[in-house]
Amino acid sequence: MILKDKKILITGILTDKSIAFATAKIAIENGATVVATGFGKGLRITERAVKRLSEDIKVFEMDIENLNQVNEAVKNIEDEVGNLDGILHAIAFSPTDAMGGNFLNTTVEDAVKSFEISAFSLKTLATSFQPILNKPSSIVALDFDNSQAWPGYDWQGVAKSSLQSIVRYLGYYMGDSGVRVNAVAAGPLATTAAKNIPGFSEMDNEWNERAPLGWDTKNAEPVAKVVNFLLSDLSEAVTGEIIHADGGAHSIGGSMLPN
Repeated sequence: MILKDKKILITGILTDKSIAFATAKIAIENGATVVATGFGKGLRITERAVKRLSEDIKVFEMDIENLNQVNEAVKNIEDEVGNLDGILHAIAFSPTDAMGGNFLNTTVEDAVKSFEISAFSLKTLATSFQPILNKPSSIVALDFDNSQAWPGYDWQGVAKSSLQSIVRYLGYYMGDSGVRVNAVAAGPLATTAAKNIPGFSEMDNEWNERAPLGWDTKNAEPVAKVVNFLLSDLSEAVTGEIIHADGGAHSIGGSMLPN
């Protein structure tokens, strides 16, 4: 069991279809103690979702935009669970007007909101929890390949590009404290978040056709397995890296852009 006796914080668990849920499931199967966070109306949804995994998972309230609440979550987790060995950053949001083909008309306020929640939040999470991260430990962020433009993804795509850069800088600045920082670029999955992204549904068939290994949009576990590898000590020499878990589709030339 690659995460035996490890304590892992998983953010972003809302449904049993999510990468966060699948990551928690596999982490538990590999010996980890999992804790979760939620906020606002989603807190109760998270609490219900984790019960499908275990009655013992503690859920702490944490809105990544509220630094006081983040600091309170750090304190509560330290008091009730102790130090952590790993964190999954599964946090992303863009206002409606920042997506759906509205790229040229998006306001700076909406673009900044996308950046703050989907990218800068990784820095907030990393630095806030650094005092209770063991040495060594691992932080993993969820990404979507943004080496090309995806019509409709718009400013969320820009935010994901920023997220990748932040992964590299955090990997550099946190290396001395024994913290690895990486991201997993997943193929499209039929999650609640993906369904709200214009154009994603059109990628399903073509992604499966293009991916050398094939791709099942209804199965988050292959991505979650890569996340668990990065959370484990098996990845002790890996940091500042973006690993694609997409069936190999990113490596094949040609366009998968929706018409």
